Amino acid sequence: MSLRLSFELSDRDLRFFRNALKRSRDVVTSADESEIIDAIRSVIDDIRKSTPLPDFVATRLPELESMLQMLADDEWRLPAAERERILAAFVYFGDPEDILPDDIPVIGYLDDVIILELVARELQHVREAYEDYCRFRDEFDSRHDDGIDAAIRRDRLDRRRQQLHQRMRRRTARFRKANIW
Repeated sequence: MSLRLSFELSDRDLRFFRNALKRSRDVVTSADESEIIDAIRSVIDDIRKSTPLPDFVATRLPELESMLQMLADDEWRLPAAERERILAAFVYFGDPEDILPDDIPVIGYLDDVIILELVARELQHVREAYEDYCRFRDEFDSRHDDGIDAAIRRDRLDRRRQQLHQRMRRRTARFRKANIW
């Protein structure tokens, strides 16, 4: 038998979490990106091994891994502001002594999941653009196999990436302007 709990975070509550994320962004500016990425990979591995792993954490691991993939994809060239947001979420998520220490059974990752949800919402259009880019690249590569010049491939992928970056900036600006955040 499962128990469903639902709660609403007020604007004041969300400010608290956004401030925690802002503090993590301050750490990102002085940290080495590859160290953060290595650390979050290690955290993900540890989380997968932990038992019992709460479902609300398990269902968000793919989101975390998707963000990691965006960072690592050299052809995507994630813009600096978005990189910083993801890295800040990783810094927060990887800190075992954050608002709720991660070793508290069942609820230790609750604050981490809230931070992850905030970042995922902020980056909704970035994630959609990245998914479109991956689809385009996969379709392009499957159509052309290895029979196309590398410069032509790079040019086509660059053009598509630039279009998608512009689209994600427009959509993000529109949502911010409408106060949907």
